[in-house]
Amino acid sequence: MTTTDTDLAADIDATCRLTGEFTLRSGQVSNEYFDKYLFEADPQLLARVAREVAQLLPAEVDLLGALEMGGIPIATAVSQLVGIPVVFVRKKAKEYGTAKLAEGPAFAGKKVVLIEDVITTGGAVRDATSALRAGGAVVETVICAIDRSPGEENPLADVGLQVRAVLTKAELDAARATA
Repeated sequence: MTTTDTDLAADIDATCRLTGEFTLRSGQVSNEYFDKYLFEADPQLLARVAREVAQLLPAEVDLLGALEMGGIPIATAVSQLVGIPVVFVRKKAKEYGTAKLAEGPAFAGKKVVLIEDVITTGGAVRDATSALRAGGAVVETVICAIDRSPGEENPLADVGLQVRAVLTKAELDAARATA
């Protein structure tokens, strides 16, 4: 297990895995759904995840990059723990006010570590990485609470990102099997 909090996988799984009838983004119907926002809404679970994310940070970091929407609570909690400022990265630039894609401190020339809640294919992370790099940021690492990507391959290798995860889908499944 990648995490030092040995009960974290079981606690997140128990909190977030729902049963019933759910239509997935793909249009398929499933009798099970993983609601990641439930762990982010729980102050104790969020604090535990933030402590684990903080341990995975590279030695040199200028800014945390919080991806809209799930990465925001985690990155904010990590920022409070380690004292590193956060830049909030939107899925698309807002169309009013400052019309920025990324809110917060200037990031050009800064080493930004992206923070995301769950990575499956990495699409949102890939988009954020491209946008931040286009604005002059150095983005080499993404840390996620849960890596649900299939297999052992890095889903973001094509954009040169190292993925660090607090938990993997396999660890959540193992925690559920032993519960």
